[in-house]
Amino acid sequence: MAQTEKDETQISLAKKLDHVPWGEHYERMISGMLYDAFVPELTRTRMRARHWCQQYNNSFPADPESDSMDTLTEARLQELRKVLGRVGEEAYVEPPFFIDYGCNISLGDRFYSNFNFTVLDCGLVTIGDRVLLGPNVSIYAATHETEVQSRRDNVEFTKPVTIGDDCWIGGGAIILPGVEIGQGTTIAAGSVVTKSIPAWSVAMGSPAKVVKNVTPLDAHNGTAS
Repeated sequence: MAQTEKDETQISLAKKLDHVPWGEHYERMISGMLYDAFVPELTRTRMRARHWCQQYNNSFPADPESDSMDTLTEARLQELRKVLGRVGEEAYVEPPFFIDYGCNISLGDRFYSNFNFTVLDCGLVTIGDRVLLGPNVSIYAATHETEVQSRRDNVEFTKPVTIGDDCWIGGGAIILPGVEIGQGTTIAAGSVVTKSIPAWSVAMGSPAKVVKNVTPLDAHNGTAS
């Protein structure tokens, strides 16, 4: 169900991001309220994101004969920073990579995604440090009402998605709106994550359910806590 008031927490988080198309419907969008996705500022931002995807997915900013992987990684990093809201150090996304807005995505340090990562980032999508994604992972922060009239009226709403530090999301996993995945958690390949998953666990299935726990580690030195 859509929210009826603006979410000041989400708006405060968005103020820390780059490339944001501020306006009434942007604030409604990230707040989880019903909003019009076809207002000019949102349409322009999606168009820019699609143009960026075309460039990112169909170029190779390095000489395969002489440049190193470090050269390619740095070039990709700088490209990501042209459109995403926040990109940490040593983040890398294998193309193809597909986004709705880009500005609502925050990637932590040492983030890595394999091929065909898709993010419908109408709501804020926040991903922590040292997160690994297999191929064909999809994150959906966009949704619709099940009553038909609002879809006819071209209005929709969102729910934010958060993935904590040190998570591993297996290939083909789908993460649905409003989900929070806690630190150190593994999501098995092919899982559909419909509800939040606690930290330091392993979840699998459709819908994903916790099947085991893993040893918590200290965030700073990697030792068991």
